[in-house]
Amino acid sequence: MEDLITQGKAFFDAYGLWIAAGSIAMFVISLASIPFIVARIPVDYFHHHHRHRLNGDLRHPLVKLMLVILKNILGAILLVAGFIMLFTPGQGLLAILFGLMIMNYPGKYRLECWIIGRPMILSAVNNMREKHGQPPLIPPESS
Repeated sequence: MEDLITQGKAFFDAYGLWIAAGSIAMFVISLASIPFIVARIPVDYFHHHHRHRLNGDLRHPLVKLMLVILKNILGAILLVAGFIMLFTPGQGLLAILFGLMIMNYPGKYRLECWIIGRPMILSAVNNMREKHGQPPLIPPESS
């Protein structure tokens, strides 16, 4: 047990500054990006039982595949970083939420609807949208 504590101290002595800098950077980026992202959600995005699809995507299938892979890798990195930030200074829950929202997995749309369907979250999101001159989101339909 003592050896584990010694190894933990050595790890934080070596990487503590990088962990702190990453936490601060994630905090600043999240503060700046959340309102920007929230303001661009379509008003009726959560009102239907199906996902919105972009029509007329002219990208080559290989480019689409690479973008999906990169998006999922970024989501996984955010998920891991968020978990680490639960125990260090930073926005751990926010990083986990961002990671979950950009990754592709079964049940993602239902999870998004469940999260936005919470009255406090919907109210906070709509307040952010109002500050950016956007109409409030239409709440998800009951399923």
